[in-house]
Amino acid sequence: MRFSLIVATLGREREVAALLDSLLAQGRADLEVILVDQNEDDRLGAIEAAYAPRLGLRRLRSAIRNANNARNLGLRHARGEIVTFPDDDCLYPPGVLDRVDAAFAADPALVVLSGPAASPAGGLGSGRWRRESGAIDIVTVWTSVIEFNLFLRREAALALGGFDEGMGPGSPFGSAEGNDLVCRAIARGWRARYDVALRIIHPDKSLTEVAVERAERYGRGLGFALRRNGAPLTTRLSFLLRPLGGVALSLLRGRRHDAAYYWMTLRGRLAGLMAPEARRPAAIAPLTEAG
Repeated sequence: MRFSLIVATLGREREVAALLDSLLAQGRADLEVILVDQNEDDRLGAIEAAYAPRLGLRRLRSAIRNANNARNLGLRHARGEIVTFPDDDCLYPPGVLDRVDAAFAADPALVVLSGPAASPAGGLGSGRWRRESGAIDIVTVWTSVIEFNLFLRREAALALGGFDEGMGPGSPFGSAEGNDLVCRAIARGWRARYDVALRIIHPDKSLTEVAVERAERYGRGLGFALRRNGAPLTTRLSFLLRPLGGVALSLLRGRRHDAAYYWMTLRGRLAGLMAPEARRPAAIAPLTEAG
């Protein structure tokens, strides 16, 4: 088995089916899909029945509504050489898995491969993205990683302990868990690379009502990851100055909604940087495979 695709899902059906269709269109027989279902009902039962024979799909049920707990549960059950964690509302363009396969085959020392988000409308998706491919380090990791476009060798992901379950959706530090995971990999001296042409489509949510509602929590996650992983002071400052500038510019243009988003982002990043937990290095035990 070459690939294990671990999908933490909650509250979505149509989007899950669309993702699975895009995986079928990859045209590969060497993959498995592990749906980690956090729903209270059985809304995904019909989807499991329809796709399991064609995708090697398995559904695990979890009563814990925490994205990283779900991802780690799926990781413990994974059998593929390479693991990845698509969101339940993203789409894989044709040829994505072939590109990833070729990258890992060409470089046996490669442990982590990432790429940017792609907008459904074309071009890069929301967020700050590097414009050139290259190695990932403690400076570039912050503009090179998103959880749904992150591929790792399975043995390395297990050794790292997977994602920090105190971060990400369902926790007070609501983002940057992928950056944190890759920071822990490069701290071990493992090779990580960013490929700007490796793109996965995801809905743009920048400046939407949803984005404003979660801006402080997501900002807190980034601030936490920056501090805990020892990002340079210049990098930390850049992630404070940008939302501060966004507040000022939005107010000058009379865009109070946008100003609120940037203000909540700034508040969250400051809170994450100052969080007592961020002063201690990560202590995450390795994961063991499920029996």
